[in-house]
Amino acid sequence: MLKKIQKVLQWLVVAFFATSIGAVVLYRWVPVPLTPLMVIRSVQQVSRGEQVRLRHHWVPLTEMSKYMPVAVMASEDQRFMEHHGFDFDAIEKAIEENRSGKRQRGASTISQQTAKNVFLWPGHSWVRKGLEAYFTFLIELCWSKQRIMEVYLNSIEMGDGIYGTEAVAQWHFHCTAAHLTRPQCALIAATLPNPLRFSSAHPSGYMLKRQTWIMRQMRHIDLMETE
Repeated sequence: MLKKIQKVLQWLVVAFFATSIGAVVLYRWVPVPLTPLMVIRSVQQVSRGEQVRLRHHWVPLTEMSKYMPVAVMASEDQRFMEHHGFDFDAIEKAIEENRSGKRQRGASTISQQTAKNVFLWPGHSWVRKGLEAYFTFLIELCWSKQRIMEVYLNSIEMGDGIYGTEAVAQWHFHCTAAHLTRPQCALIAATLPNPLRFSSAHPSGYMLKRQTWIMRQMRHIDLMETE
């Protein structure tokens, strides 16, 4: 009996690695049609008796405003082009600030957020964090930085039922992703810590201050070259 259980577990491990690596390789070229968070949000809406809201329109990075990658790097991960998935300087600073009792800060890179958004579920368990590190390593190994950014900007939640740059451009600014201005990109990036609380369509005073800060940071970040 123990041998049978061991054999089943071995096959499950092999299947996990095979499917996970296969999915990462596939998404190197194929657009991501749906993410776990999109499914979770849709189920939550149905459970509340609401109509499903899922606005998601994939567009290549070349069809987005050149300021959009710069804005999210300025806001979320200024060393994105330098690290290999993990910003250990940011992690060390976050640990120090959390120990000192200061306001807790995150240290997730854009690569880590992409891994979580595309392959995993929201949460803070050690199991999920371990899987996040695994998928982050895989996408950094298999994808270019441009592809990681492209998947990130097409998959991330940017409002209630809104996922990706094209959808938020259409619903909040009545234009395409290609025509978003520099201030609009900064405002969208300003919502990313909590896009269900902060809206780029109806920004608060705090959001406008954060937008200004992001625009200042954008001056120090180069435009991303496309593949």
